[in-house]
Amino acid sequence: MNTLANSMAILPFPNIDPVLFSIGPVSVHWYGLAYVAGILLGWLYAKRIAANNTLWRSNTSPITQLNLDDFLLWVALGIVLGGRIGYVLFYDFPNVVENPLRIFQIWNGGMSFHGGLLGTILAMVIFARKHSIPLWSLFDIVAAVVPIGLFCGRIANFINGELWGRVSDVPWAFVFPTGGPFARHPSQLYEAILEGIVLFTLLAIMIFKMHSLKMPGLVSGVFVSVYALSRIFVEFFREPDAQIGYLAGGWLTMGMVLSIPMLAIGLWGIWRARRAASGLSGAVPM
Repeated sequence: MNTLANSMAILPFPNIDPVLFSIGPVSVHWYGLAYVAGILLGWLYAKRIAANNTLWRSNTSPITQLNLDDFLLWVALGIVLGGRIGYVLFYDFPNVVENPLRIFQIWNGGMSFHGGLLGTILAMVIFARKHSIPLWSLFDIVAAVVPIGLFCGRIANFINGELWGRVSDVPWAFVFPTGGPFARHPSQLYEAILEGIVLFTLLAIMIFKMHSLKMPGLVSGVFVSVYALSRIFVEFFREPDAQIGYLAGGWLTMGMVLSIPMLAIGLWGIWRARRAASGLSGAVPM
């Protein structure tokens, strides 16, 4: 096995300590820092979007700076609680049934994006109703900033040497410390590029160049659709969770199954936004 690993491994894995620094018994991990950085950077970017009235329908932003300040705690709770509960339900439920305390052991599996998304949606629905904010506009502004958090999170996954890809002989393959002796796809970096950089750029072009926020729901529909397609694509290179494995055919994974309804919902959101805009005078075309 070692010979095979040496022949396949082209790039040495950057052995970065998952712990950024420690102060006494308190340790700051890259993974936790990624969540904090993603939420704070997203909050600042959202405030910039909300402050630009020209981006919105009738040249009036439906979301105030104070709304976003208040929403910061809501979205943080939605991401963390939804992400952890989602992982337990989708990926680790049998183990949690045997040992309920495992739900609090975030080092066993971590978080689920799909669960975090559902938690964030619930937080947005409640918050929008409480503050009389148009729900689709809140969806859009949150969708615009989510790729920032996705990028930070996937880079942290790579640093931690977790969620690695399938065995591969591509020149950029790595031998991960926890992935056995074989070189593997750096699937975390694939996701960071597609779900982070590419998706962020696409949505920014839609917002600042195409003024797509004037069609409430269009930006969030595109986000959900492109994320789902990106995740399905990367799942062909990502090693499935060991406790689940492949669901069928030696290729179908839980990530794919969860992303298929996301794609359908995203496409419906795009159709709904364009249909609603076509019924309004002065609607901005794509």
